[in-house]
Amino acid sequence: MRIEDLNAISTRIDEKNNSHGPLSNRSVAIKDNVSTKGIETNASSGILLGYKPVFDATIVTKLRDAGADLCCKTTLDELALGGTGLTPVQGPTNNPYDLTRLSGGSSSGSAALIGARAVDFAIGTDTGDSIRKPASYCGVVGFKPTYGRLSRYGVIPYASSLDHVGFFAQNVKDAGLMLEVLSGKDEKDHTSIDKPIDNFTELTNDLKGKKIGIIKNLLDAKKDDAIKERFLRLIQELQNEGAIIEMISLNEDLMETLLPVYFIVANCEATANHANLDGVRFGVRKDGKNLEELMINSRTAGFGPLLKRRFVIGSYALEDNHQEEIFRKAQRVRRLIVEEYSDAMSKVDVILTLSTDGVAPKKEEVGKEKLTSKRILAENHLVLDNFSGFPSISIPLDHLDGLPYGINVSAGPFEEKKLLDVVYGIEHVIDFDTKDKEVNPWRTK
Repeated sequence: MRIEDLNAISTRIDEKNNSHGPLSNRSVAIKDNVSTKGIETNASSGILLGYKPVFDATIVTKLRDAGADLCCKTTLDELALGGTGLTPVQGPTNNPYDLTRLSGGSSSGSAALIGARAVDFAIGTDTGDSIRKPASYCGVVGFKPTYGRLSRYGVIPYASSLDHVGFFAQNVKDAGLMLEVLSGKDEKDHTSIDKPIDNFTELTNDLKGKKIGIIKNLLDAKKDDAIKERFLRLIQELQNEGAIIEMISLNEDLMETLLPVYFIVANCEATANHANLDGVRFGVRKDGKNLEELMINSRTAGFGPLLKRRFVIGSYALEDNHQEEIFRKAQRVRRLIVEEYSDAMSKVDVILTLSTDGVAPKKEEVGKEKLTSKRILAENHLVLDNFSGFPSISIPLDHLDGLPYGINVSAGPFEEKKLLDVVYGIEHVIDFDTKDKEVNPWRTK
């Protein structure tokens, strides 16, 4: 396989940084919904082809200041509205372990390049699970910090109350380094929060006495017996290290609302956020006889079919006579979910789950499986940390038939240091890297 076979790169940068800093001589790929001055930022959407921002996102400035080498922009599901990696205008992004399978989305290109060991770090964004699910499918570390920990200035939005900037790395310690570099209050982003930046690279791997919560609803919902068995074995291994395991049951009725609540809130916010993509101010323009026709032609040509469906849904739910019944009700249910989840988190140090319901599926399998209540919960539970804004990290657990899958660990707001310490200890117990050297096609060449 070649890097080109992944179809993970939208624009090459190859910017070598000669300054010294914590990321000197480290390569970073940037998801293509992050603004880079003078460099095309199309968010893998036809309506933004050729668009070159006149400013850098704050996180891009921080990467340069830290001495990072910026190597490329990466593909994503169009405008980040998707979870498969199948909808970029450049074509589907392929899984580094098997080109016929999903890389996951929306941060598909970033995850694939890290999985192929082509770069040291990659920037992603996460609105529902868009860093952590691709991390699981591609056998890498994917970190979504607390809402407000990292600046979103210069990042093309999806759903403003759910969007998080995060990143991919090869291991937990590198994730701590990236968190140190990118954290901090940004006056250009009114959602960023002024919190002390801990030494996130000085990690301890002692699990003794750590309370680790396991959500029983999620464990029961998982379908693959081999993966579930490996997860249960991990729990025993953590207990052997002195961790205290606490079983948690969340309200089943609320858990069944995760997907519909996310779908309504996210699509409504996306519809409002992308109203400016009209072919008039910037991006691709398709002429018409008048302004209305120009806008219709531009959006018709520029948006893919998935976006058009989602914008129709969002527009319907935002209409005055539907807003209270649909959008406001979804917001109220979200608050109930967050209260339930927060109460569970207050009783433990971290909550541990499987990241996904299995390994990366074949592309032709997408959309064919029936959406039962258990299936919805097993595949969409990571949105709990977007609803709540809690920090959450996915790390690889093992392989099944040569394909990786991961676990997800979450903690309370701004408890990244405690989260990284626990995950660093779990990483040592798992020792995924040793096994991966025998399986990953990019490491066995």
